[in-house]
Amino acid sequence: MSQVLHTPPRTEAAPHGDLAALAARHGLTVSGARPSLPEYIRQLWARRHFITAFATAKLTTTYSQAKLGQVWQVMTPLLNAAVYYFIFGVLLNTKRGVADFIPFLVTGVFVWTFTQTSIMTGTRAISGNIGLVRALHFPRAALPISFCLQQLQQLLFSMAALVFILLAVGVPPAPSWILVLPALTLQFVFNAGVSMIMARLGAKTPDIAQLMPFILRTWMYISGVMWSIDNLIKQHHGMPPWLADVLRANPAAVYIDLMRFALIDTFHASQLPPHVWLVATGWALLAGVGGFIYFWKAEETYGRG
Repeated sequence: MSQVLHTPPRTEAAPHGDLAALAARHGLTVSGARPSLPEYIRQLWARRHFITAFATAKLTTTYSQAKLGQVWQVMTPLLNAAVYYFIFGVLLNTKRGVADFIPFLVTGVFVWTFTQTSIMTGTRAISGNIGLVRALHFPRAALPISFCLQQLQQLLFSMAALVFILLAVGVPPAPSWILVLPALTLQFVFNAGVSMIMARLGAKTPDIAQLMPFILRTWMYISGVMWSIDNLIKQHHGMPPWLADVLRANPAAVYIDLMRFALIDTFHASQLPPHVWLVATGWALLAGVGGFIYFWKAEETYGRG
């Protein structure tokens, strides 16, 4: 007798709609699905203690292997300022025409370092913590925000040294020092927003982290960290007005100038760009809100692939 091999009948794949209905009927949801924006904000707020603890732990371990330990939190920006003073203040003589050049320079270096390191660490926030991202379920925005908070804590240590320098060179305390608080708040929002943008880009293209030092170095040189934008514009009478406006509206320069205006009594309001507080608030809202939404839209893609 001959054997007849019967092939099992082919079954059609269930349509996507049927699978979705089946999952909904049994209460199944997509793993790691992006929540709505209000829900995402609520989840992020619920983990605020994790964000602050993570930032503090990262800051504490940064210099844990060094013999001087946390002293480097103050020494590092001071040494950077000393190098810039020698190169730009002494060799290139950018201190000419700038009153209180030492506090002018140190303030610029400290405030710029806050922005620079926030963006650099934010770029690697996802790609550099991929194990944590894949192991635990939490709003991924907590990572770039915590790195920005870490850099803010670092800046506060540096500010203690800055106050000592201001007093040492004869700059008296003034009521304007209270303006440091709103200026730092706006800068933190701006830094966090840019960090979230870079975190999303860095998660998709890790090579961006290798390019960022060059971009940030260029940005530093046009932000008036070591020289006065106001003096430069006055010295170059043929400078196109649009270029002068771009230099003044540069967000890094805006936050640096606000801090100088708050702390240094010889830095006058006439040296600030027009409507400086509105410009600073606009940059903070544009980067903060825009960066947060841009990061949230890719929430379910982080850690995959």
